[in-house]
Amino acid sequence: MIDDLRRLPVRTWSLAGLAFCVLMMAVALGLEHLVGLEPCPLCILQRLAVLAAAAVFLVAAIHDPVGRAGAVIYGLLSLAAVGAGIALAGRHLWLQSLPADQVPSCGPGLDYMLEILPLQQVLAQVLSGSGECAEIDFLLLGISLPGWTLAGFVLLALAPLGLLLAANRPRHGYRWQG
Repeated sequence: MIDDLRRLPVRTWSLAGLAFCVLMMAVALGLEHLVGLEPCPLCILQRLAVLAAAAVFLVAAIHDPVGRAGAVIYGLLSLAAVGAGIALAGRHLWLQSLPADQVPSCGPGLDYMLEILPLQQVLAQVLSGSGECAEIDFLLLGISLPGWTLAGFVLLALAPLGLLLAANRPRHGYRWQG
């Protein structure tokens, strides 16, 4: 079975990852625009992680490198984006698990912070937590949205791992023997 997965080309793994990113964004945008759930700053950063992974998968699918180096580079770049998403979703879940008296106070909105603060300070403030990120607005089967997003990122991690697996596929074809 592993050999069968290893034989899948970079383009196949990339298109699978890209399709899953599109699905994740469609769910997020549907919940925002159809259900009326406003994304908190951590939700927005998780969306950026999905978009970063999607961009890597798109370039990898278009490029479709033949050599191992390309598959490794695209695999590591997309794994970094997915890993960032996993960390952000985990942080979001942690904030939601805090007792009410330990939840950080709500700060200014992300748009306002981006206008007046340097990006590094905005990221530090968002990651340190905000009361709005600790609110649980929606549950599905008893799991909050960051929990579902974390599950989505874990599933999405299969695509970069597949790219890395494809980098280790056996080479077939002509070999010069001198």
